[in-house]
Order: sequence, then structure tokens, then C-alpha cells
Amino acid sequence: MIEFRYPFILLAYIFIVAIMIFNTTRSREREAEMTRWGEEKVRRRLFSRLDLKSIKRKSVLEGWGVIFLIFAASGPQIGTTFQEVERKGVDILVALDVSKSMLAEDVKPTRLEKAKFEISRLIYQLKGDRIGLVVFAGTSHLYLPLTGDYEAARLFVNAVDTEMVRSQGTALSDALMTGLDAFPKEDQKHRTLIVMSDGEDHEGEAVESAKRLAEAGVVVHSVGVGTNAGALIPIYDTQGRRADYKKDRRGKLVTSTLNDAMLREIAAAGSGVSVRFDGRSGSMDDLLGVIETMEKRTLKTHEYSQFEDRYELFLACAFLFFVANLLTPTRRKREEAWRGRFV
Repeated sequence: MIEFRYPFILLAYIFIVAIMIFNTTRSREREAEMTRWGEEKVRRRLFSRLDLKSIKRKSVLEGWGVIFLIFAASGPQIGTTFQEVERKGVDILVALDVSKSMLAEDVKPTRLEKAKFEISRLIYQLKGDRIGLVVFAGTSHLYLPLTGDYEAARLFVNAVDTEMVRSQGTALSDALMTGLDAFPKEDQKHRTLIVMSDGEDHEGEAVESAKRLAEAGVVVHSVGVGTNAGALIPIYDTQGRRADYKKDRRGKLVTSTLNDAMLREIAAAGSGVSVRFDGRSGSMDDLLGVIETMEKRTLKTHEYSQFEDRYELFLACAFLFFVANLLTPTRRKREEAWRGRFV
């Protein structure tokens, strides 16, 4: 595979082709004009000192030299080289609630979309840290293992929706323990977990789980997404259109509210801070400030493959063609003796 550092330089080949067409046309005109100078024997006598084949050969050598020179100037990069890169940072795992209640629209456009937007903002501001993602509703699973590839992380975040976990509910405790298992076991610090949810804990064990993470050296932060007034939970049809709102067994509309007190308890138990997104205030900046004050460690060294510059090979070829052009003589080694005026 090959890439070019300055691909626009390759446009010079258009001019080379134009010059070749022009020279071909001119050479035909010159040959036609030479036929009017007399018979072939006379013309051979007139150009007896010139080696016409060598002149053409020099033109070919010069042309190839220019072709390789342009190719070298475009900065060709061929193959790969390996470069060791050290990252200093912490491991950040985000546990994102994808239950149906996150579709409530008390935070615009929805709670889930607001959470995804803030996670993307967080990723944009990371420098050397690793990021991972756990999604949870009635159950939880590790959706994105810890990675330093921020572009891939943003793609994973953008793809999150409420259909990823079929089992409905809000298993905060299960999400916290899944997050604990996702961290490397050899390090007992430099780790933080961010819970983003509306706080509807259907198990009631989240605070105890947060304490267990804190004992294991994981700092637990919480982000509440929603308002105290709450909002109805929309239900969408297969076409993505709102068809109805969620109702309980008695047929009454269900209003989902933010359980801010629960999330604050989780953050306190996990030695972290609690942030709230209510549509009017709150962002990940406060959390990022806390994360930046954490002690950094040198994370596992990664090897990144990059294209290696190879212009010098083509430059050397161009040089050889130009040298060959200079060393190619245009004069015959043997000259035919002039035996008469016309013959």
C-alpha cells in the first residue's frame, strides 16, 4: 500500500503528458520537413556526425528522470514502521444507562442523547487517558474495553441506543461490578468509573457496590441526567415515530424523575463527585477537572504502525536517469567519409 504526503504534486504528470503529445506532433512535422531537403543519401551526409538514435535515447532518459523526480517530490510513503508511544493518564470507564427511561425528553433532545453528547465532549478533551464504556439497563455488559483510540471510542458512543440491552430496568449495582471487572487487576489506583443515569435503581445495592469499588481503589463519580419534575417515557414504533407513552399496569402514564439523592449517595460512597444535567446547567468539565488532578501513570506502551517515507528511492532513480542522459553521446564514433558532392 502506498500513500503520498503531497499528492497534489502528481498533477504535474498532466503537463508531462501534454508536453509529450506536443513533442510527438513536432517531431512528425520535422520529419515531414526533412523529406523536402533532398534524397535520403543527402540527408544522411548532412547529419553524418549526429547519432539520431542516441538523441532519441537521451530524450527518453530525460523523460524518465522527470517522471521519477515528480514522484519523489510527491512524498511517497510505502510500507509501515513501528513507533513506540508512551501514554500517561488514568483509566476511565463510563457506565451508561440505556433503559427506556433515558428516552424521556425533560433534557433535550433526550436524556440518552444528552449523555452521549457529554461523553463525546469528554473524549475530545482526554490526553493520554484510556476510556471504556459499560451499557446497562436490567443487565449490563462491557460494550467498549479500555482503549486509547479516541476516534473508535466516539464511534462506539454514537452507536449506543436503548435496544442494546433487552432486559429492562436499571441495575446500577450490576453495572458497577461489571465496571470493576473491566479494569486491569495489576493496578490498584489510577482508575475511575463514571455512572451516567437517571438514578432509578431497581436493585437497591448500588451504594454498597460503590463502596466495594472504592475499597478496590476505583473512584466512582455519578452524573444525573434528568429533572426533578421528570417527563413521560415515549414509546416508538418500528418506523421510529412516537406511538404512545409508557403506562403502568393500571393504565396510568409513567413519569420518570431524576433520583438525584441516590446518585449523590453513590458518588459519596465511591469517594467521587456528583454532577447533574438538567437541561439548563451541568457538563463534564467539572468531572474532567477532578480527573486531571488524579495521579497519572504510564499506561501500557502501544506500537502504532505508520507509513514510512520512501522518496529517496525514487529520487535516486531520477538521479541515475539524469546522469545517464548526460553521459550518452550524440556524436557518432565513426563518421562516413565524404566521397563526392552528391553521393
